[in-house]
Amino acid sequence: MQNDDMINIRNLSVTFRRGGKSVKAVNGVNLVVKPGEVVALLGESGSGKSVTMRSLLRLHPKGTLVEGAMSIDGRDITGLSSRALSDLRGAVVSMVFQEPRLALDPVYTVGSQIEETIMRHENVSRTVAAQSALALFQKVRIPSPERRLGNYPHEMSGGMLQRAMIAMALACNPKVLLADEPTTALDATVQIQILLLIRELQKEYGLSVIFVTHDIGVAAEVADRIAVMYAGRIVEEGRVGDLIRNPRHPYTKGLLGARVELAEGRDRLITIPGAPPDLAAMPPGCAFAPRCELAREECRSDVPALTRLSADSQVACILAH
Repeated sequence: MQNDDMINIRNLSVTFRRGGKSVKAVNGVNLVVKPGEVVALLGESGSGKSVTMRSLLRLHPKGTLVEGAMSIDGRDITGLSSRALSDLRGAVVSMVFQEPRLALDPVYTVGSQIEETIMRHENVSRTVAAQSALALFQKVRIPSPERRLGNYPHEMSGGMLQRAMIAMALACNPKVLLADEPTTALDATVQIQILLLIRELQKEYGLSVIFVTHDIGVAAEVADRIAVMYAGRIVEEGRVGDLIRNPRHPYTKGLLGARVELAEGRDRLITIPGAPPDLAAMPPGCAFAPRCELAREECRSDVPALTRLSADSQVACILAH
């Protein structure tokens, strides 16, 4: 790993066993995130983006086969002991989940849960931790923060809870933030507020961020770089502006065409026909070929390699070269 990489994923493959079948959810993923950089993992449900991100914290069930190498801030994740991994979580890398109600304990106040996180990693008194929790609630702009610290999760709205989860994620000044569809369950107005908050705090704290989303509009709003995933592989990667102005992979073009605000120069939206493949019975060749209107015969037999087009972009498609 190079010294200037905050996150480095090399040839990551993740295989689950389900009902006697092997399901390769991630297949040979390579990804680098620099200090202070935001990278969006973009794709439909089942593309492998959340599995890739959760691998960085080894959050997979027992029996999962994880192959390849991963490092965060120079630490080899695959070789860490359970204790060392526990120390890493929160202090170096934190995560914001899609549904905060499932991530928070319903029988404790939100404030006490943030205080416990601070006390565990910072070795401070509860009084100091309570002061830090209050400052964090103010930082994420939760109204009446003193009162809200005493709320239980069910007493807060979805948007308020997500702000609280962001506060908890930042409690120990991590270097890396992993955000798994953090705005999907929120209405449009609150969604924009949370996206702007994440971007603002990312810049203030200098965080490296992996942001998982199925929405290319969200990715364009928050990221510096986008990695598009399909059927467990990265099929295109590039700077946000370049990828949106000049998408090279047919799948990326389809995702862009389905967004009203990004469908420049077109009088109708484009839909991607068909559905993603069954990961337990992958077709030969390019996984997107059965849905691709441009597919040739060789697309159905050969898996295209991810090929670098420039210093900042790469694509896995024989039609893009």
